Amino acid sequence: MSPDDRPGGPTTGDAHPFLRAATAGLRHHTRAQAPDEAARPADRPHLDTLHAHLTALHRLVDQLAEHTRPERPAAGRQLATAHTRLWQAADSVHAAFHLLPADDGECRPERLPAGPPVLTICQRHLAAVHAVRRKTTAADLAS
Repeated sequence: MSPDDRPGGPTTGDAHPFLRAATAGLRHHTRAQAPDEAARPADRPHLDTLHAHLTALHRLVDQLAEHTRPERPAAGRQLATAHTRLWQAADSVHAAFHLLPADDGECRPERLPAGPPVLTICQRHLAAVHAVRRKTTAADLAS
């Protein structure tokens, strides 16, 4: 039985094919981790990619909350809570990124048009911080 045939699963006429593809990619990545690899500690490129995914999901949930809240306030509040939790996850992944040792061989700023990876994740994180500060209070983030 394919995922499209499962009850409650995506349909062929799904309006969100890219979101389904991202979800399938995450599932595949999780399953592809061999047991010996799962025991290996995270590395900076892995956390950078995960942070990019979390911040993109954070923006998507924020948009959904904004559009849902006027018509369905209770659902909008739940999405706003998810928005906060996604920010907390992205913030923790960003902090973990900086706690890992940098591999001197991975960072060659002269070869990377966007600059070294450490700057890319920090720029992405700062952009998300500005969005969070506009819509979330410190008390919301602490809860």
